[in-house]
Amino acid sequence: MTFTEITYERRGPVTIISFNRPEVRNCIGPVTHRELIQAWTWFRDDDEALVAVLTGAGDKAFCAGGDLKAGDDLVPRTASEIAAHDRGERPGILGPSRWTDIYKPVIAAINGVAYAGGLEWACFADIRIAEEHASFGVTCRRWNIGLADGGTQRLPRIVGMGRAMDLIITGRVIGAVEAERIGLVNEIVPKGKSLERALELADSICSLPQPAIRSDKEAAVRGFGLPLAEGLRVEAACFNRSIRTPETAEGLRRFRERDHPDRRHDLPPRTRGLVRDGDDTA
Repeated sequence: MTFTEITYERRGPVTIISFNRPEVRNCIGPVTHRELIQAWTWFRDDDEALVAVLTGAGDKAFCAGGDLKAGDDLVPRTASEIAAHDRGERPGILGPSRWTDIYKPVIAAINGVAYAGGLEWACFADIRIAEEHASFGVTCRRWNIGLADGGTQRLPRIVGMGRAMDLIITGRVIGAVEAERIGLVNEIVPKGKSLERALELADSICSLPQPAIRSDKEAAVRGFGLPLAEGLRVEAACFNRSIRTPETAEGLRRFRERDHPDRRHDLPPRTRGLVRDGDDTA
């Protein structure tokens, strides 16, 4: 498939998916929708693709949401399509936003406005790196258009119900500083630096053994909102799957034999922020 409204790039184990309609602030139309489904299918199914970075072309917008000029072409119209969408049998309105089974890490490099569906795609990511001029809002509130790509579900899980309700009901726009304060954004970087920082973080994640990262993400996603006892059962199943992998055996060998920068005192630790004072448990 040849992409015309997004770009898909592999840099080793890191995949970069970019909204690529800067002339309309990277909004998503029917073609973008189909291309996003293909791109995320490739990433999900490629065993050599470990981390995805999602960003937007240009320096003004990450994504301004759905292309409202597309009108009915973006939404289900027939009774059968509406019923299928209600049952969860369609991927989403603006790409595969309803997918919940991508357990590889996803980082959003937010290089400008993230409005309406763009905010929903930012929430699709696990980690959000925002440039200092980025802004966020449920701006579709003005046009009586509801959130349909996970915003009502993911935003409260990220920032809490009270703060999410403020943004969802009022439609007000917040800047990067407030977004970081409420927990929507993990880190703020200077203008033009979000992709660079996201790739740096992605490379660091790729250097780690992957099975436990994926099983822990799966446990967190599947267990969120369940009663504690049920969530712990999900966690146990995920743990018992990852603990038996060759990567765990290799990790234990590296720990015992001090064959890792975090364990060797002749090398700086690889893990950011690690406190290492000579004890053998780090």
